Amino acid sequence: MKMTISLFFRYSVEARTRPVPGAFNERMKTLAVKKEILSYTREVMANYPKEQRFTLAMLQDIQRKFKYIPRESLNQLADYLGIPLSKLYSMATFYKALSLQPKGEHVIRVCDGTACHIRYSMVIVDEIAKFLKINPGETTRDGKFSLETVNCLGSCAMAPAMVIDETYYGKVTPAKVREILNEFGGAGCA
Repeated sequence: MKMTISLFFRYSVEARTRPVPGAFNERMKTLAVKKEILSYTREVMANYPKEQRFTLAMLQDIQRKFKYIPRESLNQLADYLGIPLSKLYSMATFYKALSLQPKGEHVIRVCDGTACHIRYSMVIVDEIAKFLKINPGETTRDGKFSLETVNCLGSCAMAPAMVIDETYYGKVTPAKVREILNEFGGAGCA
């Protein structure tokens, strides 16, 4: 009886500790990414005085690099500035330009301010959503595009307007949407 229990125990321990193919590589990638995040966050902190008034600028720098603000960066900034993590979280969720979720390689922002809205900006949003198969606030499966609506882009004379990354497009029509997205490699999404 002892031998049977011993064999069962040994087998069950081996089964639980046996490496899963590819799992080691995935853990190493995860560690490398975390190391890059921590290293870059240290660089950002070194560029600013240790004062709370520079918090937003630091968050924006981190966002620009990673297309979102990683949890590791929030923890590191909270320690550096001596402020509660909840304060950084509230800032990151208050400003629409900041995100705690990874964004796509290209971020599409469609204006839905008054001037754009009366010129049918939501038709533009619907056309993009149909073409990319995502809704506002989502990212394509391949991580190439994120779609957002914003209250104003400050381009009322060009209404309806949208921005992809840093490029502004004005007087956008549903017919122009596919053409514009194809400039960014959106052809495979159709």
